Amino acid sequence: MKLGEKTIEMLEYLEKNINPEVEDDFIKQWEDFTFDKFSSDIFIPHRKEIAKPLDNLPSVNINDAIEDYDLMLQSQLVGVCRNINGRTNCLNVRANYGTGILSSVFGAPLFVMPRHTNTLPTTKPIGGLDEMEEILDKGIPSLNNGLGQKVFDFGSMCLEAFEKYPKVKKYVNVYHPDLQGPLDICELLMGGEMFYSFYDDPDVVCSLLTLITDTYTAFLDKWQAMFPPRKGMNTHWNLWHKGEILIRNDSAMNLSPDMYKQFSVPYDSTLLKRFNGGVIHFCGKGDHYIEELSEMEGVYGINMSQPEYNDMETIYRNTVDKGIKILSFNPKQAEKDKTRKGAFRGNMHVE
Repeated sequence: MKLGEKTIEMLEYLEKNINPEVEDDFIKQWEDFTFDKFSSDIFIPHRKEIAKPLDNLPSVNINDAIEDYDLMLQSQLVGVCRNINGRTNCLNVRANYGTGILSSVFGAPLFVMPRHTNTLPTTKPIGGLDEMEEILDKGIPSLNNGLGQKVFDFGSMCLEAFEKYPKVKKYVNVYHPDLQGPLDICELLMGGEMFYSFYDDPDVVCSLLTLITDTYTAFLDKWQAMFPPRKGMNTHWNLWHKGEILIRNDSAMNLSPDMYKQFSVPYDSTLLKRFNGGVIHFCGKGDHYIEELSEMEGVYGINMSQPEYNDMETIYRNTVDKGIKILSFNPKQAEKDKTRKGAFRGNMHVE
């Protein structure tokens, strides 16, 4: 795939300005935190040297990026160029096609926001139990359906582009795309009907969640064949974490602990086991099921937003007190809570 002039300019800038000593030290700080060699209480990584900024970074509208691989790469490299000028953020890119990647693979129609919103797309629900029965009858879909082909094509573009720039190839990580989590994908496919279906026909929902998990595994297997994960620690967003996967589970905030154990834990656990553990993300309220989350094997960290909606002491008891990291947390909330008994036991990272 042909690269545009601006893309090449950014790649050349990064190749010239990435300092291996600085980046190795930055990654070592994360390794010490991740593997319990961090001696303080609140972890804030610190890049010891920053590069001179690149002028005139492009502004790429996401609607353009999802239709043009070069513009997608440009939009991602803008973030890398900014991060190399900053003290705390990782150098990484992703196939940035929104929350509906896996649901589109199942045939959910794409919903693209108006251009002026500059917001990632998602998908519209397919339907209720009858439509889900049809999906179940078909089994694992082609991974190239929907946005799948774009994701893998973009990955191929990164492989080809980075090959010419050794320092970019080594230090700019291409992390796994946003596949959400099995429960989130189920809601994207069914919409609000999913919650009624928990009662109307839980067996069909569980069968669908199993199929989603199998498809998720196949998709991530294909991605990892292109971008093998590092042993021990991998990057996602602006953080590094133990394991290979970051599961997004925003839909779980609507479930009781018992329903969480039935409709989320088995499927998230399967993915955590298959991909050597990782992190669970949730927005909104999670204190009501955090104990069940913390008991899953392979949960090495959580990434949460909106602490104001949670009893944070309940969160802390079931995360930092158990050796589970809290990643990219709100710094004001962490500063407020660091006087709690035992503080954070060296398991708190703030943005």
